[in-house]
This record gives sequence, structure tokens and C-alpha cells, in this order.
Amino acid sequence: MAERHPRLRETAPADEPTPEEASDRRHPERAPLKLERLIHERMRLGIISALAVNDSLTFKDLKSLLRATDGNLSVHARKLEEAGYLMCEKTFKGRMPHTVYRLTHQGREALERYLGHMEAIIHATRGR
Repeated sequence: MAERHPRLRETAPADEPTPEEASDRRHPERAPLKLERLIHERMRLGIISALAVNDSLTFKDLKSLLRATDGNLSVHARKLEEAGYLMCEKTFKGRMPHTVYRLTHQGREALERYLGHMEAIIHATRGR
């Protein structure tokens, strides 16, 4: 019989929560605060925040509002789009590309969770 290394633990199948995750679900008030890394990045938080208070914004609007370069904005917007947090509609006006972004329901929920976590951190910090 082979010895198991004491530091290795068996992992739960992908569809089953770890014991820590199961405990977090049963007692959310005791769950560690886990910031959404995808949103926490400054440019992405700016994009999602701007779209949360506007029905839609064009690429040009976001670029101006966030003082971003074309490349920087497009890379961060694509990451958010791949996560399902925003929708991107690309059309042409004449020969010029026209890109419009909208926050999805999933994106709004992710922002709400993120803001809840930040509020909990602020509350915990001020409560000391």
C-alpha cells in the first residue's frame, strides 16, 4: 500500500463543493470576503460602473470617460464580455465602426456582489 503525502488532500469532484465552500453557503455571514478579481481591476471596475448607471455606452464614450487607450479599453472590455458581464454590439456607421456596450444581468449581479464585499470590508474596518 502506497503512503499518501500528508500535505496532499483529495479534491472533491468539480460539481461538489469543498467543505469550506459548503460551510460558506450555509453560513454566508462567516464566509471569508473574496473580491471578484475580474472586476477589482481599476479599468474593468470603471467600465462596469459606467455601464451600471447608463443603459449603454459607445466605445468612444467609454474611452473618453475612462481616459483609456483603444488597446487598453478593448482588452479589458473583451475580458468582461467573455465573462458574460457585458454585451458588445458592433456595427458600422458609413465606413466607421460603431461599438456599443451594455451591462448584462450577470454583470449587474457581479457588481452588486463586489460592492457588498467592499461595504463589508469598510464596515469591518470602521468597526474596530
